[in-house]
Amino acid sequence: MFKQSAGILFVSLLLILPLGLLLATRPAVAAPVTDFTVDYDLEDCTFSNEGRNAFFSLHPGDRLRLEGEEDGELVAVQVRVLDKTRAFKLRSEDGKLLTIQTRIVEEREWHGGDLVEVSRNFFARCKETNDVYYFGENVDIYEDGEIVRHDGSWLAGKAGALPGITMPGSVLVGARYYQEIAPGVALDRAENKTLGLTMDLPAGRFDDCIEIIETTPLEPGHESRKVYCDGIGLVVDNAVELVEYDVDGADGEE
Repeated sequence: MFKQSAGILFVSLLLILPLGLLLATRPAVAAPVTDFTVDYDLEDCTFSNEGRNAFFSLHPGDRLRLEGEEDGELVAVQVRVLDKTRAFKLRSEDGKLLTIQTRIVEEREWHGGDLVEVSRNFFARCKETNDVYYFGENVDIYEDGEIVRHDGSWLAGKAGALPGITMPGSVLVGARYYQEIAPGVALDRAENKTLGLTMDLPAGRFDDCIEIIETTPLEPGHESRKVYCDGIGLVVDNAVELVEYDVDGADGEE
């Protein structure tokens, strides 16, 4: 996640179609997209905090571990789907109060063996489209074993923040969408770049993978590259790659 403390949201509302209508199933053709989708019709979804789409799991107990080297230092990231939930209350555009029970997914990150960050992220899946929505995160930043700040924390429904989509249920090359909508705090946005990749990684060989490039207007010019594989989830996050996993229903586990 990109975490910055200042910025102003300038987002075009050229695309107001629900993401489920915007994205096609998987043909590698360019989408007619000119900007990042930011308007999502939450009231049209029946939300679940269980299950998964092809590239993102909300199944409690699923775990990923990625490792790599960055600036000469070993970096490790662990992602765990917790058996915990959190409720969010939001109002739709027509004033309807929505109560959405989200799944908590925890990420831990170490640099050189030292814990540097723990984030607890809140997700729910729209049953109608299989899109996985992102409702915010609580972030603890560590120095010398102590929590020193909470950069990047945001919660949908507070301080103008709204849910974004972290992973569409159907993927189309060229589709662009906001993952986080927290003005001045977190404005991550994604573009689907490549489909049908095969990845040879320390954890094994994986087919049917997608490459996503993330940017944010809070840090112009910076890009983050992620790769997700069908039935597994995140396998590459910039310098770190999947080294082991425990995912319900996945074959070829370490």
